[in-house]
Amino acid sequence: MKKGVHPEEYRLVVFKDFSCDEAFITKSCAPSKETIKWEDGNEYPLVKLEISNMSHPFFTGKMKFVDTAGRIDKFNKKFAKFGGVGKKKAEAAPAAEADAPATDTPAE
Repeated sequence: MKKGVHPEEYRLVVFKDFSCDEAFITKSCAPSKETIKWEDGNEYPLVKLEISNMSHPFFTGKMKFVDTAGRIDKFNKKFAKFGGVGKKKAEAAPAAEADAPATDTPAE
């Protein structure tokens, strides 16, 4: 095995899943600027997670909607100027049927 490939400085780090407010501590070399006080009274580096095995539907068996970083709000804000694309299609369909010439030929 090659030398110097793997980091040698592993330390205890707290990983916190903010979607379900659960945390766990493990050894890691993940960089972090924030710290958190753990249950044992010591302060450890904190790595924030959006989703983990404690909140992922595959592991929990529950379907839970997680809006990470306001993606839905960002989408709605971006496309608000179009003013409801689905409504225009629904309104245009009956108008197109009314404008179409009537045919009295039976369908075969």
